[in-house]
Amino acid sequence: MADGAGASRVPVELTSYVGRLEEAARAKRMLDSGHLLTLSGTGGVGKTRLAGRVAADVDQLFQGDVVFARLAELRDAELLPDLVADALGLRDQSGRTSTSVVIEHLRNRRMLLLLDNCEHLVEACAKFVTAVLRECPHVSILVTSRQSIGVSGEQILPVPPLATPVADDVRSPADLEKFDSVRLFVDRARSVVPTFEVTDDNFADVARLCQDLEGLPLAIELAAVRVRSLSVRQLTERLTDRLALLTKGRRTAPRRQQTLRATIDWSYGLCSAPEQLMWSRAAVFSGTFGLAAAEHVCGGAGVDPDDVLNLVDGLLDKSILVREEQGGEVRYRMLETLREYGLDRLDEAADRQRVSERHRDWYAGLADRFERAWIGPDQVPLMAALRREYPNIRVALDFCFTAPGEAAAGVRMIAKIIDFWSVSGLFTELRVWMDRAMATLPDDAPERVTALRIDGWTALFQGDAKSVVDRFGTAGELLARRPDEVEAAYVAAGWGVTAVFSGDPAAAVPLTKTAWDGFRAHGVRRGESFVPTPYGLSVGLTEDYQRGRAVLQEIIARCAELGETHWRSWALCCLGFLDMKAVRDADLADTIGRQALRMAHEVGTVEVEAFTTETLAAVAAHKGEHVRAATLLGIAETGWTAMGTTPAAYVPLFELREEYAAHTREALGDTAFERAVALGRALPPEAGLRYTLNETEPAAAPAPDSGLTKRQTQIAELVAEGLTSKEIAHRLVISQRTVESHVDSIRTRLGFHTRSEIAAWVARRDH
Repeated sequence: MADGAGASRVPVELTSYVGRLEEAARAKRMLDSGHLLTLSGTGGVGKTRLAGRVAADVDQLFQGDVVFARLAELRDAELLPDLVADALGLRDQSGRTSTSVVIEHLRNRRMLLLLDNCEHLVEACAKFVTAVLRECPHVSILVTSRQSIGVSGEQILPVPPLATPVADDVRSPADLEKFDSVRLFVDRARSVVPTFEVTDDNFADVARLCQDLEGLPLAIELAAVRVRSLSVRQLTERLTDRLALLTKGRRTAPRRQQTLRATIDWSYGLCSAPEQLMWSRAAVFSGTFGLAAAEHVCGGAGVDPDDVLNLVDGLLDKSILVREEQGGEVRYRMLETLREYGLDRLDEAADRQRVSERHRDWYAGLADRFERAWIGPDQVPLMAALRREYPNIRVALDFCFTAPGEAAAGVRMIAKIIDFWSVSGLFTELRVWMDRAMATLPDDAPERVTALRIDGWTALFQGDAKSVVDRFGTAGELLARRPDEVEAAYVAAGWGVTAVFSGDPAAAVPLTKTAWDGFRAHGVRRGESFVPTPYGLSVGLTEDYQRGRAVLQEIIARCAELGETHWRSWALCCLGFLDMKAVRDADLADTIGRQALRMAHEVGTVEVEAFTTETLAAVAAHKGEHVRAATLLGIAETGWTAMGTTPAAYVPLFELREEYAAHTREALGDTAFERAVALGRALPPEAGLRYTLNETEPAAAPAPDSGLTKRQTQIAELVAEGLTSKEIAHRLVISQRTVESHVDSIRTRLGFHTRSEIAAWVARRDH
């Protein structure tokens, strides 16, 4: 024991410790291999609690000689050795320095010294630690700090936020059990509302809350206190101003941890003036961003662009930014809580408009580069890059449709990256942007035609016939007053695709031919790459199957020469569909459909994946593979739902689908048909793709003697029907807790983790 201690001085934990098992184990290994370990991370991430747990775990290794020194309230760096001496119980009146006294005391001792919250005393801490470790070979030092102390031999263990669920992927309360952020929230919520439980009614809100709070323990604990007066859903709805909401901490907590803002104020005060500017300006970014973007957006007006790298390093060191590596590039992320704080500071400096304009300009330039390179061999990396940047694209567009006079720039940006939305199937979101554009564009703006035809095309893919007619019709009226041959070609193509998807391919032939001629006349490579596909499909469905097929093969070959993937996958998709629809050549449609599916998956064209899966379902039904056909219908349904549309928006496809779905339902019977469809819906995307390509079965069913009781089998079947635990309890007249206990037992016995896997097993069992 340390002198005068009588016991280890590691603080007693007044609340239960949750999670961090992996980090604690790693910290112990690092302490075993070196004498200095710094736990670094942003404020409120739980460094002190982790350090306390590690210290308690290694207490016996140091024979109880573990001393904890709190530095947070110390303002005079020269007093740091005195504070440590006091923590050690040392009293010396010899006139020696406190550092000398501490070193003399520790020289021959085996001890763990824990220095908590060193970030505001980094230089003094570095000097003290170096002196102690040089003279005291059996001492180990564990430091917590928002930045490293930067001395030789320092090992750094970043302390990340707690693991959080992806709210949209959570299907039941059991799916949340593995996440430390959820476990912490539930534990702290029960301290104020002992009856609090995660149930079928609130699990989605709990998942969303922990995700929105980014796994930050302090934020989670402050939110849990509010469960006394707010439901979890009300909490999530109020998180738009989290710095104001999360203000009611424990009275026994340090003042800087009693509100989220106080914690961040502390971090802000540790930054130099240029770092504070960098923090506030970098807050305009959403998601991750690269160094070049930071230099452009944050440089100027007091920040030399050449200094941005050093400022980024400083913010990384102080745990304001987090480093990530994506696609071979180092990128940076700011926790949303810190970002919100930075934006507040940017507003206080009256600099948000200027910085937002620079941010918009950078991403407008990205859109330019995307458009120039799109028709070519780089579509896969282009899509990957834009997916990384998409949160920032959203921010730039929000600025365009909020700031006066900027709407036209937003429409131009969207038009240049329109294929990003088409490939990703983000039709519903795109329509929201176009609604905002048309609400803010001046009536006489040339970009209004562009906005109308983009919204018309999006409505077309969603099966919104009324909006299609309105948007293309209005665009035509504007073009009559102010001609634009390229926009006219896009509108003609839109009318043509509308015709073929509405079941009138004969009307589509001249319209798509006119559009094709217009694109060729002006060298619009995008138009030349896509419009031959609806033209060839329309010809093949009406006039001449072979000629239509030849047109599709020609554009496939041309796109292959260019190294293009997206529109080639569409042409292959339509070619396979034409083979099945027009001449019932199932073998050819199967071969071509799989080519289309592989290519579409490579670039991420979800619409082609859904369309092609429907064709392959018809192929399977035609061959008498009815279980496979129904399962494929379920897989396709997931894709349509994600895009906010249905196959009914594509009448020729829908006719083929309904014909073969009816055959399949008749062959299987209603119950087996619906369960096979449910199995397809339940498959994760990658598993669904493998099954569609006929590379695997959808799920390996346990043996028939799986050991389920009669009641468990009954509950598994109700889970497969999509019922919640509450609904099952009502159906069987038992308690919800009993149902959840049975579901847990089913998962354990079958080796599953989710209710979706149970549903898939039931479907497979009945096949």
